Amino acid sequence: MLRWLLGAALLARAAGFYLPGLAPVSFCESGNEQVPDCKPTIELFVNRLDSVESVLPYEYTAFDFCSEEKMKRPSENLGQVLFGERIEPSPYKFEFKKDAVCQSVCNRTYDTSKPSDKSKLEFLKKGMLLNYQHHWIVDNMPVTWCYDVEDEQKFCNPGFPIGCYVTEAGRAKDACVVNSNFNEKDSFYIFNHVDITIHFHIVEHEQLGARLVAAKVEPKSFQSSDCSGGPKFLKNKQTGLFDIKYTYSIKFKEDKTIRWASRWDYILESMPHTNIQWFSIMNSLVIVLFLSGMVAMIMLRTLHKDIARYNQMDSVEDAQEEFGWKLVHGDVFRPPRKGMLLSVFLGSGTQLSIMTFITLFFACLGFLSPANRGALMTCAVVLWVLLGTPAGYVAARLYKSFGGEKWKTNVLLTAFLCPGVVFADFFVMNLILWGEGSSAAMPFGTLVAILALWFCISVPLTFLGAYFGFKKTGIEHPVRTNQIPRQVPEQSFYTKPFPGIIMGGILPFGCIFIQLFFILNSIWSHQMYYMFGFLFLVFIILVITCSEATILLCYFHLCAEDYHWQWRSFLTSGFTAVYFLIYAIHYFFSKLQITGLASTILYFGYTMIMALIFFLFTGSIGFFACFWFVTKIYSVVKVD
Repeated sequence: MLRWLLGAALLARAAGFYLPGLAPVSFCESGNEQVPDCKPTIELFVNRLDSVESVLPYEYTAFDFCSEEKMKRPSENLGQVLFGERIEPSPYKFEFKKDAVCQSVCNRTYDTSKPSDKSKLEFLKKGMLLNYQHHWIVDNMPVTWCYDVEDEQKFCNPGFPIGCYVTEAGRAKDACVVNSNFNEKDSFYIFNHVDITIHFHIVEHEQLGARLVAAKVEPKSFQSSDCSGGPKFLKNKQTGLFDIKYTYSIKFKEDKTIRWASRWDYILESMPHTNIQWFSIMNSLVIVLFLSGMVAMIMLRTLHKDIARYNQMDSVEDAQEEFGWKLVHGDVFRPPRKGMLLSVFLGSGTQLSIMTFITLFFACLGFLSPANRGALMTCAVVLWVLLGTPAGYVAARLYKSFGGEKWKTNVLLTAFLCPGVVFADFFVMNLILWGEGSSAAMPFGTLVAILALWFCISVPLTFLGAYFGFKKTGIEHPVRTNQIPRQVPEQSFYTKPFPGIIMGGILPFGCIFIQLFFILNSIWSHQMYYMFGFLFLVFIILVITCSEATILLCYFHLCAEDYHWQWRSFLTSGFTAVYFLIYAIHYFFSKLQITGLASTILYFGYTMIMALIFFLFTGSIGFFACFWFVTKIYSVVKVD
């Protein structure tokens, strides 16, 4: 299961090519001319810093660490920019297989009497208080900090802290627990030294040099530049001059067991537990089997008997004594109220459903692995832009079948309503990030590029789809609609709209809530998500569960002579998004330690975007399942 991640890379290796961003780089000692295209120098890149206690990531330079100003920073794709990744070159450079001890990188001196220096120190203290983490990259791999956890397990974190804080009461917070010398009350301990170990694997039988298979770091704190003395600490109420000397040590180790293709495994094996995932899948499959059994029973027994009985009615007296779902055949395809809005939602939902399916399919093949940074988000955005045509087509076709005539309004709403709401929310979040000076604030140029993708590609494609949708004849229904609407009889509590909608969302949510925990962890606790095989399976199970739950409830309502199924089927399945929202609120208060008003607003702002997308996606599944079911059952029954 762990190798699903790089499955495509392994296949590519056999075929003689590599995916972009996943090709191996060979390293050799300086002066070695025998190996072609090998590099003697290893460059270390730095990424943005983030924290589990704050939603706001910051650029590496924001904390006044040692920086490299001469080199050009690598270009980032759209997904990396959206996630706030800011990769920069660093002054840490190593010669392959040349160990070094206590090498100086730079010195930083602060004078607390100067406002600019004082604000830099305050920002550094804030970063240590909120446990901000470095994210370094060597050869496109995260530099990991490995430490022991319970049950003699080793956890490898793809980040390490900038420092830690000891409270006024003398309680060591976060990483300060690793060293008993961190005991000065009300003080910040700075990790100004790193011991880096680079593991490499020499490719046998091939003149390819060495390939890096792991990079591990151990952060330390020293008073002096020769890596001696006690730990370097900063008093909370520090005055006068304060200097920080940044140093590093590097050593190389040959590793004969780890191959390049499986070099991520040691990180992934220490991360969330595959057995919980299998439990999640089994739990979801039980729900699906239960629902499938119910639907099969209705289809094979009840519906079969109903259709046989209805088709045997010959006399007028028999026909007058119709009951159950056949009774509403003249009203079941009556256009719903607010048909314009429903068709727009269904168009956007179709667009999102196809986008999700294709993205997860590519992720399963390994194209969108964590090694290919930002690829997942880039793929999703590009697909959404290109899938404007199905959105316009579905919205137009359904609106026409609902008897709508305001086609211009329909096209404009399909192109701008749901994307506009998401963009407005995103823009407000971006303003907050910009005000806080966060690296996640999208640059103005990227914002213009996204608007250009939307207005210049997505909107014209939506118009094109709508043109074909309106050009086609409306969907032909198997039964005619009566001119006078039938009165819906008084409903029992269980067949009223609201209880049915609430019940309908429970089962689909039950299929996904464990997987949801890992997804939220990857977003807010900055853990890598790599189990796309599980996620694709859960996606398929979610589609089946939403469809079956909606069909079941739709059948019960039709039997109760309530023919208003269109909006109800959409909302029944879409109500899963409300449970998602409730779970996200529970996750915020029970699992996260996020502090600060800006971070809280950002968390709920982004959660609302996710909930809306989930609502449109699940609602569309429910509607189309119910539409297929209703069309099917009324096409096989004889109606005079």
